[in-house]
Formats: sequence, structure tokens, C-alpha cells
Amino acid sequence: MKKTLTNKRLLYRIVQTSLLQLTLAIVFSSIAMATPVKGQSMLDRKVSVNVSDIALEKVLLQLEKEAQVKFSFNSRALQLDRPVSINATNEPLSSVLTRLLKPLKIKHIQVSNRIVLRKENASTTGLWENEPPTKSLEYQQTESIVTGTVTDENGQGLPGVSVLIKGTQRGTTTDAVGKYKLALSDNNEVLVFSFVGYLSQEIKIGSQTTLNVSLKLDTKALEEVVVVGYGVQRKKDLTGAVSTINSEMFKERKETQVAQALQGAMSGVTVTRNGANGAMGGATIRIRGVTTIGDSNPLVIVDGVPVSDVNQVNPNDIENLSVLKDAASASIYGSRAASGVILITTKRAKTDQASIQYSYENGFDTPTQLPDYMRAQRYMELVNELRWNDAGNGANRFPTFSQDLLTDYNQKHLSDPDRYPDTDWMALTLNKIAPREAHSISVIGGSKFVKSNASVRYEKVGGFYDNKNYNRIFVRSNNDFTINKLIGGTVDFNFKRTNALDPTASDPLYRTRISSPIYPAIWADGRIADGKAGENVYAKVKYGGTDRNTYNQVGGRLALDLKPIEGLKLSGIIAPIFDFNNQKRFNKKVDIYAANDPNQYVVSLIGGGLTTRLDENRTTNYSITTQLLANYLKTIGNHDFTALAGYENYYFKGESMGASRDQYLFDTYPYLNQGPAAFRDNFGTAFETAYRSYFGRLTYSYKDKYLIQANVRRDGSSRFNANYRWGTFPSVSAGWVISEEDFFKRQNLVSFLKLRASWGTLGNERIGNYPSVGIMNFSNALFYQNNLVTAQQTAAQVQYAIQDISWEKTASTDLGLDAYFLKNRLRLTADVYYKETKDMLLALQIPIFVGFENPNQNTGVMTTKGIDLDLGWTDNIGKLRYSASLNLSQFQSVMGDLGGTEFIGDRIKRKGSQFDEWYGYRSEGIYQTQEDVNNSPKLNTNVKVGDMKYTDISGPNGVPDGRISPEYDRVLLGSSQPQWMYGGNFKLDYNGFDLGVTFQGIGYQNTSLLSYTDYNAENWGVFPVYMDGSTWSMNNTADQNLAAKYPRFTETNKGLNRALSDFWLFNGGYFRLKNITLGYTIPQNISRKIMSNNIRFYINATDVFSLNKYPKGWDPEGMGIVSTVLGGFTIGF
Repeated sequence: MKKTLTNKRLLYRIVQTSLLQLTLAIVFSSIAMATPVKGQSMLDRKVSVNVSDIALEKVLLQLEKEAQVKFSFNSRALQLDRPVSINATNEPLSSVLTRLLKPLKIKHIQVSNRIVLRKENASTTGLWENEPPTKSLEYQQTESIVTGTVTDENGQGLPGVSVLIKGTQRGTTTDAVGKYKLALSDNNEVLVFSFVGYLSQEIKIGSQTTLNVSLKLDTKALEEVVVVGYGVQRKKDLTGAVSTINSEMFKERKETQVAQALQGAMSGVTVTRNGANGAMGGATIRIRGVTTIGDSNPLVIVDGVPVSDVNQVNPNDIENLSVLKDAASASIYGSRAASGVILITTKRAKTDQASIQYSYENGFDTPTQLPDYMRAQRYMELVNELRWNDAGNGANRFPTFSQDLLTDYNQKHLSDPDRYPDTDWMALTLNKIAPREAHSISVIGGSKFVKSNASVRYEKVGGFYDNKNYNRIFVRSNNDFTINKLIGGTVDFNFKRTNALDPTASDPLYRTRISSPIYPAIWADGRIADGKAGENVYAKVKYGGTDRNTYNQVGGRLALDLKPIEGLKLSGIIAPIFDFNNQKRFNKKVDIYAANDPNQYVVSLIGGGLTTRLDENRTTNYSITTQLLANYLKTIGNHDFTALAGYENYYFKGESMGASRDQYLFDTYPYLNQGPAAFRDNFGTAFETAYRSYFGRLTYSYKDKYLIQANVRRDGSSRFNANYRWGTFPSVSAGWVISEEDFFKRQNLVSFLKLRASWGTLGNERIGNYPSVGIMNFSNALFYQNNLVTAQQTAAQVQYAIQDISWEKTASTDLGLDAYFLKNRLRLTADVYYKETKDMLLALQIPIFVGFENPNQNTGVMTTKGIDLDLGWTDNIGKLRYSASLNLSQFQSVMGDLGGTEFIGDRIKRKGSQFDEWYGYRSEGIYQTQEDVNNSPKLNTNVKVGDMKYTDISGPNGVPDGRISPEYDRVLLGSSQPQWMYGGNFKLDYNGFDLGVTFQGIGYQNTSLLSYTDYNAENWGVFPVYMDGSTWSMNNTADQNLAAKYPRFTETNKGLNRALSDFWLFNGGYFRLKNITLGYTIPQNISRKIMSNNIRFYINATDVFSLNKYPKGWDPEGMGIVSTVLGGFTIGF
């Protein structure tokens, strides 16, 4: 066995090393493709030149261009205007330079990536002459002063304009009337004039001493290119509802998960977080509310390829993210776009770009809130009160814990904690902070022919209890190549690996929260205790085994682009994705021994498994997307046309298998072959799905004033029967840019104004894999034969086939307005929309004797209406630049005809109700007297004083019948969905300092208190501190009971009192300070001393605080939400 383990460790190290080598090879080989060759090969490049009596300066320029090199020299010493002649054909550059420069007594030598030229008889120090050489063909520095005035388009002076020497931090700002004065050391320097709301200008000084500049209004926000389905459009040309965010937002928020970073970032996008895994927890994204009873998750596209969710991408790799919210923008994706589309574009390199950037972050997570629970003595007193209430409030007020036990219990605990426990389960089990750190490196290189952007990011996040942590690594390499003006393409690669470790203990946060303090977790001598009959969450977390999930994803994208004629681009794309998910769950049996006798067995820990057992599961997924695209652009006078035609094919196959062994004798070897064969098991399953699509888009624009767009997509899905497989999804939209009309140009308030309207249909085919097929399931049954257990294979049809089952269809109408005011400083986007989903899949009731579960049918209808608002402001005061934004959303989803089906519970879905609307009783408070109990309708005969009182709404005959019943007295109590979601941010930038503040929240949400006021859970759990003194009690005065917030403690009538009613509903809206980032960028004249062009330090805090009406200790998004504090730096070269 030892040899086997040694070999496995060796193999693990080899694989680990190989993975590191592969990662480094990908990064640096990608950059190597994009970086010009260095070393001696620079002088070996072949050049051809034929000149006669041409100035040396022009010949050097020609050679720079021909050989793609840079010359450095002192321009005064070389006499650049002297004429030279040379004739060379396909000769090495070194030979040509020798022939050209030797007669002039000029030497050449290569230094790094430049060729230095100097006089042979010059007095030098090292390689340089009397002063360092300037950049290629720049002249000797001289001292001069330049002055001038900066005005707007109307000739008015602009105060506060930034005037900088390009490539430096040297500069000045204009005064109150727009004048400036600046000293220069070189007439060849370039001045950069910039001002918020205006286009920047770069002007070379030359011999000028006075330079007046007129800045033009900046319309780049309108000229900005927005990613849409299978292409891009100018923002000003959009006729659909599209929201975008860029890489700066992800840079500021520092969220680990993309989904969490989107919370509050834009209107119409609702993000609900899951706090179970802290900062690494998932989140549910809804675009414009709920679209269907089934799957309402949006479609996610990364660089044109569909992926499972937004968190498959490193946030640092995102260049921009677009959300397609209406049918006009999303219908190009047809059957998968009913719930909206998220388009992510990752970063790519640009021509003549070369940089390396490294970032490091270190910090910690801490829970935003944790509820308090009563300690042992008060807990026992309340348990006694609860049991006394249930026993009829007789003479015995100590039915469970005696008065002698309660007397001086705290002192008894100090002297004998084993007999008198007082366990703080949260403090014992949970860590106060969870450390985290991250490293990122990106390398970018771009030449005329190849451009590459490669990045690696590693993150490690700790957990709030033992045996819980998370780490992941991202690798991405995006490469663009250009062969000639007709042929180009891309080769992309991405890799993701995550390792998640959890204890095998079931739901530690919940078990920690309910565990009673009167049960011991640890004996006084340090050994683990039995808790409540083996229920010891602390010990189970720490010693009960681990559940490790390892996920690897490898993906790529290969595209070939052809441009046969002007305006036409043909693209062929293939993009495979491979997923490998491994789970290894090793539960350990933990035996507990008596406090006074280490050899006396008491019990084994429960809450995750009683035996030592190993489960190993493997899941392998494979998908491939192929696309053929044709994009055409044509302008004829004032008429602009674009056209898109495309074909797409998608195939997915998933396979999973698992094996297990139980009753291990030893818990130190978690391998299948070490377990007893008599307790082995295994399973396997697989499925596949595919779709094929044809789609097209036409857009037309007249004078950038009148805009029309039409989309259509035809999808075929393998999920449906062949006769019902195809669906067609069209859309049309139009826009009117009113600000381009002549009559509108005579005012200065509104810079841009556009009205939009759209209509279209979308589909949903995510309804299960084979709903139209009768599926056979195979299994095994165990029988006794001759006193032996024998397995016999069985088979049964488990699904009734509905052959004509087909798409869910959503029709969407949108009206929108885009307006910019005050020279584009103030921006407003507003939309109102209406969606109707038909043919939703609902269970069809069939007779029980048929032998199948109720199959689905296309029958349900649901409508959603809402509004989206986005408001932004950008301006500056002198050197202070600032901006602010606010977004607001509201929606309401109402159920239509559901074919007679009703979903009844505390939340209901039936015709006329809102989606998941609260459904319960109308309350009249708490019974205060026995007379009131006797004279009121009741839910049952056990109702006592201190219980809930409900209103008699109706009866079998439609009128109140003198009794409370769930059939006739429950009513709709209002939506459970969030209302008036909002978010916003403020940004400040001054002299290298930057500050960003982000907030988000919900204006109103009908929320139930029931989960926050639970007590005596599982008949032994704790009582929340905030309920003590606020609960109706026989020990209170009459006035205290009139002011009580909660009904009496009881177990027998708990279901009656805690049935859903308006008594338990409150406004769960909240305001959250989401993020604060403070950064400082070191001036370039300092950072360049270490050859860096950018050094930035920052501190960041996420989920800082919230204002809400939730009970004390509860975060409005649930237990497990964390505050994160980070510090870090970024350095670029």
C-alpha cells in the first residue's frame, strides 16, 4: 500500500508540474506570436532600397518601415539633411547600414529592441553620446514657452481644461477664461487637451509659441460600439433595449463572481444571491422579472459561444458586457432568449500594443450579520414555558427542567461544564474571518499581423468553518491574426479549474443556528462530546470527513474571416467546450465516548452519515458550437444598410458515473479498493441534446435619423418530436432620432433625443430532454433466495409521452427613450415593456390507474409588465472629475389561464394571481382573553389565549360560515417579488486619487418573518434573542401582552400560529452600501524610474452595511452574506 501511495504522490506532482508548464507555455507562446523577433535577427532582416541623392533622414525612415525597426540617435550629430545614395536588393539590414553609414563615419549597434546610431569619433560614455538619443527621428530638445486659449464650439473660454505633454504627467490647466501657459523642452512634443464632455485633441507644437484650440462636443457615448447578437452596432443606432457595462465596473467592484458584480449595476437586471458559500456563492439572475414558471435563467454568450453561466469567465478578462432585454435585440437568439441574453466580450490586444501587468490582492471576508440566540439558562426557562403552555398552564411550571437545575445554573456550568453545558455553537464552529488572496498576470502583444492577449488568475478563498475553502485558476489566451487584407481570423483558448472543499456535515450554517446550548460539544478534557444524541455539528464539521469537488473546463474558439469584397465579411467558427467534474465525498464515522470514561462508547455522530463511506462521482460534458456568418455593410448617400445571415449548430452530450463503498474499517485511506466489496455500489447515466438554427438581420438608417431593424430566427430542437421541432421567432424595431431634425437643433438643452419601439417573439426550449418520448428506466431490485440477497434487473416506463409538446413562446413589446442633456453631461434612458408568455409547460392531470406521473402540456399563460430607468451625470470642476449614475426597475408578473392547474402553498400561482403571490389568512392579532376565543371563528378547537386570531372570509356557500378553514379563508396577500429595485454609483478622480462608491437595494418587498422567528426547531432548537420579551406570555402583564409582537410559545399549536397570514409579512426592502474603492496611481515620472508605466494601489470594501427592517442579526439576503475587505496593487510595464 505504501508503494502505491508513493507512486500516486509522484504522479500527482508530475501532473501538477505539467499543468504549470502548460499554463506558462500557453501564455508566453501566445505573446511570442505577437511580439517582433529580438536579438541578432533584427539586423538580419532582409531589406530592399534604391535611392539617389536623398536626405539621410528620409532613407532612415524608409528603412524603419521596411525592416520594422526603430533607430535612436542624436539628431544634431548625424546631419540628417545630408544627401545619400544606395542600391540594395534583399540584403541584410546590417550590410545595408554598413554601406550607408560607414562613409559618413557613423556606427550602428543594437541595444535591446532598437538600433543606436552614433559618430565614430564621438566622446561617449557607454553607448550614448553627450546626451541620450531621442526616439526615432525626434530632434534635439530646446527650451520654449507656449501660450493660448481653449474655447468651446461657440468661442467661449473653457476653464479647467487639462493641458498635458503627451506621455508625461507634466502639464497645466486653463484659467477661468480658458487661457494657459506651459514651458516645453522640445518643439516636437505633443500637447493633449482634454475636458469632460468634449473630444480630446492632440497637437504637435513645432515652432508655434501661441496655440489656440477649439474643443468639439464629445459624442463618443453615442458613437460607442455596443455588442449585439452576432455583431456590433453604434449606440446611437440601437433600436432595441440594450444595457452595457465595461471593464471599469469589474475593476472597481472586485467581486469574485461575475453574477454578484452585476447586482445593482443596470436597470432591468435582478440578482439574488445565495449566501451559503459566502463570496463564492452563486446568484440567480432575472432579466425584466420572471418569464415562465419553469427556467427563467438568461442565455449567456461569451465571445459568441453559449456557456452555462456568467461565472465561467474571469471578471478581469471582461472587456464589456451587454444585456439584451427586449425581443428586438434578443430574438436573433430565438428559442433560448425568452428570459433575456447576456453577451460577454473578453479583452483582445491591439496593433502596436505591448504590456505586462501584474496584480495582487489580499484581504478577508466576515459575515455581515449573525443572529444571537439565548444561552442555556434562559433557553431552559423558555422550554419550560413552552411545555407548560402545551400542558394547559397547570400548577407545574417546571415540566422539563427542574427548579433545582435552573438555580445557579451558570455557576454550576463553571464548576462542572460536562454536566451543566452552556455551548455557544456559533462561536465554537464558525470562524470570525475567512482569508482570501488573488494573483493576476496579463501579457499583451500586438503587431500588424498577430495580436495576442493572455492572462492567468489564481484565487484562494477561505471558509467560515473548518474543512471549507475554495480556490480556482483561470487561463485565457485570445489571438487575432491577419494574413492579408482578405484573410484573417482568431484562435482563442480558455481554461478554468476550481477546487471546492466542504465538510460532509449536512447544512452546517443551519445546524449551527438551531443547536441548543444545553448539549455539550466538547468535554472538559478536550475530547468531543455527544451533543444531542450524536447531533454535534461542531465535531461533524471538524472530524466527520470532507466533500471535495474538482471542476475543470477547457474551451476554445477558432474563427476564419474572409473579406472578398468591400463591406462583406464571411466567418466560419467552431468552438468546443469540455467539462470534467470530479467529486470525492469521504464521510468518516466518529465515535463518542463518555465524559467520565474515555473507553465507554456512547454514540456515533449523525448529520451526514453514520458509517465511514466513500462516494466518487465523475461527470463529463462535451459541447460544440459551429457557426457560419455573413455580415454586409453598405452606404449609398444618406442611406446606411447592414445585413446579417447566419447558420448555427449546437450539440451537447453529458455522461456521469459514480461508485461507492461503505463500512470502511479505516478512515485514513479514501480509495475505492480499500472498502469492503460487499458494500459497493455504482451507477451511470447520460443524455444529449442539439439544436440547429438559421437567422438573419437587416438594418436601415437614413441620415442617422430614421432607423429600422428586422430580425428572424428559425430553430429546430432535438427536445421535441420531429413534427413539432421547428419554431420561427421574428422581431421588428424602429427608432427616430429627433435631435437630428432641423427644428430641434435650435435649442441647447437637449444634445441627443431618440425614441424607440420594438416588438418580437422569443422561445424557451429548456423543458427537459425528452418530454415527447416514453422513457424506460432500468433499475435493480433485491430479493432473498435461499437466504441470500440476489439482485434482479427491472424496467418500467416512467413518463407518459406527449408527442405534440413544443416551445414556450414569449411576445414582447417595448417603448424606449434615449436622451442626453447639457452637452451630453446628463444622460437618461427609459423603457416600458409588456411580455406575454404562452404555452407554458404545466402538469396535465391524468387518472392514477394509468400508472404514470402527470405529464407536461403546453397550456399556461403569464404576463409581465414593467419599467426600466437609467440616469447618469459626468462633469468636472477643475482637476476634479466626477460622475454619478442611478438605475431603477419595476415589474409585475401576473398568471393567466393555467388550464385549471393551481400551485397552492404559502405562495400561489393561479389564474389572476401574481407569480408566487403570498397566500394566507387575514389576521386580527393575538387572542387576549378567553371570552374572545369563545366568541370567535377558530381554525381548530385547541385555540388558546395567546394564539393567532384570523378573519372568517367565506365558506362553502360564499359567505362567512363561523369557522376558519384553509379552503375558504385564505386570500391573496400581495406579491413576494422585489419591487422598485435600484442601484447607483459615484466616482471621483483627482490628481491620481480615485474614489468609487456603489449602492443598491430594493424599495419594497413583501417578506415573511416566519423563517426568522422560528423557535424550538426540530423540537429541541434554540430561541432567537429578539423574541424574548416580545412574545405573548402568561408571565406578562395585560399591557405587555397587548404590545406583544409574537404569539405565545407552543409546539402543539405552532402550526396554527405560524400559518402564513398578513401578520407575518413585513417590508423586506433594504438599502446596501455595496462597494467602496479608494485608489492612488503613482505619477509616471516616478513609476518610470523602475521602468513601469502604471502603478496603482487600492483598498476595497464590499457589502459594507445595509439599512433594513429585518430582525437583528439577519442580512436581508440571508445568512452567509459576507463583507469583504481587500488591499492590493497593480503594476504595469
